[in-house]
Amino acid sequence: MEPRINLLKNAGCQLLLIIPAVLAGGCSTKIGPDYQTPETRVSPDWLESEDRRVSRKEGDFREWWRVFKDPVLNKLVETAYSQNLPLQIAAVRILGSRAELGIATGNLFPQSQAFQGQTEDFGMPLLRNLGMGDSLWYTRIGVMSNWEIDIWGKYRRAIESADAQLMASVAEYDDILVTLTADVANTYVQIRTLEKRLDIARHNVETQSESLRIADAKFHGGTSTQRDVEQARTVLASTQATIPVLEGQLRQAKNTLCYLLGMTPEKLDEPLGGEAQFGQIPAPPVQVAVGIPADLLRRRPDVRRAERSAAAQSARIGIAKASLYPAFSISGSFGFIATNSQGHSLSDIFNWGQHYYAFGPSVQWNLFNYGQLTNQVRAQDARFQELALSYQNTVLKAQQEAESALIGFLKAQNSAQFLAESTAAAQRSLDLATLQYREGITDFTTVLTAEQDLLKQQDNFAQTLGNIATNLVGVYRTLGGGWQIREGKEFVPEPILQAMAERTHWGDLLKPGAVPKTPPSSLIRAPDW
Repeated sequence: MEPRINLLKNAGCQLLLIIPAVLAGGCSTKIGPDYQTPETRVSPDWLESEDRRVSRKEGDFREWWRVFKDPVLNKLVETAYSQNLPLQIAAVRILGSRAELGIATGNLFPQSQAFQGQTEDFGMPLLRNLGMGDSLWYTRIGVMSNWEIDIWGKYRRAIESADAQLMASVAEYDDILVTLTADVANTYVQIRTLEKRLDIARHNVETQSESLRIADAKFHGGTSTQRDVEQARTVLASTQATIPVLEGQLRQAKNTLCYLLGMTPEKLDEPLGGEAQFGQIPAPPVQVAVGIPADLLRRRPDVRRAERSAAAQSARIGIAKASLYPAFSISGSFGFIATNSQGHSLSDIFNWGQHYYAFGPSVQWNLFNYGQLTNQVRAQDARFQELALSYQNTVLKAQQEAESALIGFLKAQNSAQFLAESTAAAQRSLDLATLQYREGITDFTTVLTAEQDLLKQQDNFAQTLGNIATNLVGVYRTLGGGWQIREGKEFVPEPILQAMAERTHWGDLLKPGAVPKTPPSSLIRAPDW
């Protein structure tokens, strides 16, 4: 037995010398494609770049909503950022991706370790027939480990994929934050626009009520017919009917804003500034700084997420390809064995003479897999091509959305200029028609027509002012503005971090800086204990 032990020792020493060489060679080999960002088509400039209201200068998109100079809107965005639940869900998803990265990192090290303990009693009839007494006990205690060496880069590709997936989850969080800030601003503009339209409708009800009073007085004075009275009553009732509709839409918009703020539905009188702010549609600046279209690739989170998702999938091709090659592992075990046969005792188990060990390499190669492994590679490659095309499509869509929002903003401003003139003219027309009707110069139909025209022009003007603000919000959303407010801050709010830390041991993963801005350059890393 001694020569065998010496042979194992010599083989073990040789393998200990071979391991560093194998690791050094393996670390330079990675099966599969090295990721390159798919080529995309980006316009050199905006279609409306010649318009003086469009500036190609790089704008400040971090807190773009401040261009409206509305303190109520600023406060609403801050509240949504701190309380919105979908945003917090995305933040926790980042921590999940960070933990998945820890799993991939841990696979670089011995993948299986175990403590083994075993006690067996061999049956009595057989022992008596062999003249060995009534019972034979066998006890073994030891440890074992198995380490598949990353020759082909399977585990390092997994770390590449997990790194990219982590960055994709961060980009997803940023994309939700961009959408959240835009949704808060849009809903706020909608609320102010509905308030303005409601104020216009109520004011017109007062004007039309006065016209009805005049028509009724002239009818009873014998200078007009009852038809004038009924016409006035018809126009008044029609305008009054729009008020409940606007009030319902206003309440629905406020409920939407409550949801965005992470609140249960309430009237929001105090957060919206009360009567002093009622109907004050945010006034956007005339000019907007948009930079150049190429900036979208850097700034829009959905573009970054699509690109990082493609990168993660590219690494998975290498993981699948590595399965086509033999897997080299190093296994080892050490422990103690004892029996009660031939004068021995189970209590001798911890004597050094009772120890055993085994150490050596192993190879596993799935040669006959009937095309399963090859088709896994093909499936992963097809998925990568799908994501590469999705990235290209996302870039095109980003440019389309930005151009559409920009033209909408500019043309809404043009419409507002004409509607301002038409509204002023409609007001003057109504004043003249009312005066002439009082003096008997014109009929009442002229007054009614002027009233209806004024209401229509005022309502259209209010909606267009809201559209200008909404389109500017759309410009900043499509340019990828708003997510920058989370820079330098933790993704997950402190109360949630505390709850998670009390429930589960997270080690250092809940500490500041656990989610890096960019992945480390080296794929060989220490485990996340």
